[in-house]
Amino acid sequence: MAAQRPDIKELKRLCRDIRKDILISLECAKSGHPGGSLSAVEILVALYWYKMACDPGEPCMLDRDRFVLSKGHICPALYAVLAHRGYFPREQLNSLRKMGSCLQGHPHMLKLAGLETSSGSLGQGLSISVGMALAAKADKAAWRVYCLMGDGETDEGQIWEAAMAAHHYKLDNLCGIVDRNRLQIDGDTEDVMTLEPYADKWRAFGWEVLEVDGHDLDALMDAYDKAEAIKGKPTVVLANTVKGKGVSFMENVAGWHGKSPGKEELEKALAELDAQPV
Repeated sequence: MAAQRPDIKELKRLCRDIRKDILISLECAKSGHPGGSLSAVEILVALYWYKMACDPGEPCMLDRDRFVLSKGHICPALYAVLAHRGYFPREQLNSLRKMGSCLQGHPHMLKLAGLETSSGSLGQGLSISVGMALAAKADKAAWRVYCLMGDGETDEGQIWEAAMAAHHYKLDNLCGIVDRNRLQIDGDTEDVMTLEPYADKWRAFGWEVLEVDGHDLDALMDAYDKAEAIKGKPTVVLANTVKGKGVSFMENVAGWHGKSPGKEELEKALAELDAQPV
């Protein structure tokens, strides 16, 4: 854990710059997933600039915390975060989804330093995270595991099998995070497959549940601290977010789940982000 919290204004500026880089890389690629990438920015920034033990200069250090991106399609957000954190040059972001690029359309851990797993097939990340957390327990290691899921992704039964296992093995070194933006590729999550009462479902599976505003950096950092302090069971942070956050014509529009902006849309989006106070 960081000794002290970063300056919130600086983190907000960083979030704005990361959103801009996400959109620019998607426009260059002519494909990808802006909606969920934009909604998860603060979740990732609070992890990588405050909570997680990680070192871009030594990405495989043994005592690093592990981050698993279960909803791999929002990798434009993770790539932008890793670039700003120093894992690779920001200029490389414009190679997203290009032939030969290490920035594939879904994360490939053998192609890019800083990735703990390859992902893309929804529902698998929490199972992978449970395995990592079990390994840490077996080794009596202090590192923790953080797993970011989409709310629509939790329609998958494998998520709940993993949730049962995490409770059974008392994996208090595991923190799940749900980007609760309430939209998935086919529309509203409640129309596709009812999730509510969502927090109660996680509690019924034996997890500690923390609900926060997923765009409030202080609230996210508080939640990550509380999760680390909870013993004897895993914790899930339900981060209430806005899909397409920061771009007016993308916010809460399911159609922007998997459609890249065109040049004019990109210019409008970047102008909006530049005009927002921090």
